[in-house]
Amino acid sequence: MAKKKELSRGIRALLSNIEDKTSLPQTKEIVKELSSSIAEISLEDIEINPFQPRTEFDPEELVNLAKSIKTYGLIQPITVRSLGGNKFQLISGERRLRASKMAGLNAVPAYIRIADDQGMLEMALVENIQRSELNAVEVAISYQRLIDECKLTHEELSGRVGKNRSTITNYIRLLKLPPVIQAGVKKDQISMGHARALAGVDNVSLQLTYFHRTVENKLSVRALEQLIRGGGSSNQVSSTSSNTHSGNSLPSEVVAIRDQLRDQFGSKVEIKRDTKGKGQFVIKFNNDMDFNRILEILQED
Repeated sequence: MAKKKELSRGIRALLSNIEDKTSLPQTKEIVKELSSSIAEISLEDIEINPFQPRTEFDPEELVNLAKSIKTYGLIQPITVRSLGGNKFQLISGERRLRASKMAGLNAVPAYIRIADDQGMLEMALVENIQRSELNAVEVAISYQRLIDECKLTHEELSGRVGKNRSTITNYIRLLKLPPVIQAGVKKDQISMGHARALAGVDNVSLQLTYFHRTVENKLSVRALEQLIRGGGSSNQVSSTSSNTHSGNSLPSEVVAIRDQLRDQFGSKVEIKRDTKGKGQFVIKFNNDMDFNRILEILQED
């Protein structure tokens, strides 16, 4: 798990060493340490990047994010570059930074980078991902940083970390979940499988309803998926086991294939099959971008 600390002696010493022009091996170690450390930085010490391509932000989205940050804190840290003298320039996360100001925060969690660290940062983040103690949200944040800060495509990222593109997509989708659900993943209230199922629900209110039901009733991933398919019916939770053995249920081996396809495509996949073995696959998508993403996966395979 990323270490969260004040901008104290440890991080100050690392930044001071960089300013003193350390050797290349030492610089690599410093970049590695910074890549997995989260510091609390005063908003007064962060300046906006003048070359930020995005200049307009949806006011309603900012207000909603500010409310969320006020309640749950900033789940995904921003990234800044050290300018020396305890001053920093924003690299990514301006929307989160603005919303944090609106929420009345004095400081925000941030990853700190140094000048000319692109290649070293990439290696450090890839190494961090391999660590078993990271939770799914922390892995997703690392993937997103590799895409945003190291300018890797999904295909390049897939090659760097040795994971299928569909697996990477599934992780990144977690960052679109409401902060309370992301926090639930970090606190081990729900698993990656639960989060993936919730990410397939378009309505935020429904996502939250299903999340709270899952935590309160200690639902399995399979039970949550059945709850979602049933539209949240109160009978759905209690009838999970009986439905599994009903005459219309799929054989266990077909269910396993369906779940594997859901993981592969990062979308809802339904298999309809009669007693004679005749049926159809249904792969659901939310929009044209999602449709094209699924097509790319099909063409790869």
